[in-house]
Amino acid sequence: MAQADTPHLILGITGASGIHAARLLVEKSPWPVDLVASRWGRNVAATECGGMQAIEAHAKRLFTPDDLFAPLASGSVAAVGMVVLPCSAHTLAQIAAGLGDSLITRAAHCQLKERRPLILCLREAPLTLIDLDNARRASAAGAVIMPMSPPFFMFAGADPKTVSMDDLLDAYVDRVLALLGQRPSRTWEDIR
Repeated sequence: MAQADTPHLILGITGASGIHAARLLVEKSPWPVDLVASRWGRNVAATECGGMQAIEAHAKRLFTPDDLFAPLASGSVAAVGMVVLPCSAHTLAQIAAGLGDSLITRAAHCQLKERRPLILCLREAPLTLIDLDNARRASAAGAVIMPMSPPFFMFAGADPKTVSMDDLLDAYVDRVLALLGQRPSRTWEDIR
């Protein structure tokens, strides 16, 4: 496969709840998205939203999780960064341990070693001491731990009955993209 002309955003989808946020991320990304979903990520997508079709339709390139010859497996291939959304506690543990036995964990390793953004959208609650220690280790290596907690402040004054899950996840995805350099459409200054 030929190298991308412009840096792409890598999106890893793992086996945790929250697939709707991944769909919004790939739709809103100003960068072409390289998508890789784990087997369990695909299973959760089938349960939560009927499958990966809507997400894959917006991705620029699709990769399988066992394709360690993919461009994403090399730090020499430019990338804007990588988002793992949702990030399971299992994937967090693998990344924190430095494992690179799947394309998702290998691509994450490449982002860390090349000092590019790696955003792990952890979807787990409550957290065990093991999860917290793994998050600390990944953060110390350069990852951003971004729990899937929407910025509720963006809906200050709104009737909670009128705020949808899509609204909450959309605001969350804006925060994730802001970490990569995309200016959000609204910030705290706009609503205070």
